[in-house]
Amino acid sequence: MNHPLLQIQNLYVKAENKEILKGINLQIQKGEIHVIMGPNGSGKTTTANAILNNPAYTKQKGNIFFEGKEITNQKTDEIARRGIFMSFQAPEEIPGISVTNFLKYAKNKVTEKPVKVFEFRDELKKYMEELNMNSKNMERSLNVGFSGGEKKKNEILQMLVLNPKLAILDETDSGLDVDAIKTVSKGIEMFKNDQNAVLIITHNTKILHSLKVDYVHVLVNGQIVKTGSQELAREIEENGYQKYK
Repeated sequence: MNHPLLQIQNLYVKAENKEILKGINLQIQKGEIHVIMGPNGSGKTTTANAILNNPAYTKQKGNIFFEGKEITNQKTDEIARRGIFMSFQAPEEIPGISVTNFLKYAKNKVTEKPVKVFEFRDELKKYMEELNMNSKNMERSLNVGFSGGEKKKNEILQMLVLNPKLAILDETDSGLDVDAIKTVSKGIEMFKNDQNAVLIITHNTKILHSLKVDYVHVLVNGQIVKTGSQELAREIEENGYQKYK
């Protein structure tokens, strides 16, 4: 039986005693790019964190399956090892840990295999070149002193290096100029193939101008109120979310 890559069933989630998700249903197949859009506070980031079982979010009801196996209450590191990656709205700065060493450690933990150092560095340089990143950043402390655009490119670099089965990109386009957004879109296209999938979480449509997606879901007040094609994103760009509130 061919299971969806990711399936969310009737998911209710609370954070700080406030109900945020109110019955989310979502299904993602391999080879697809999905977008969850919605106004601020609608539950977009909560959805991403619920998939990774962030302990700050409490599941009240519902189930999450990945490749047919339930992951609803699995630990976050176990979910990551299954092949789910998440980029963050505000990437952390880690003084004293270089970009190279951080990625090498992360790849080792996810794959549970030793990393071949020279091959790894060559791979890293290749991806950084494709993403218009300065290769000198390899030896800089992770995100320390990086611009907002450099931090977001670092997240895309991590996605390419770790090569997950499902990449969840949470507001990766937030605060980026047009050129940086094009670079992020290029990274998504480099990553995407028939055996993986991407879930993009955003409140605007800028990243969709240079990226073809399969499904757009409108999330308002903790519920998916509309699902459609990329045309739905264009409609929202023109008219906003008012009709869905």
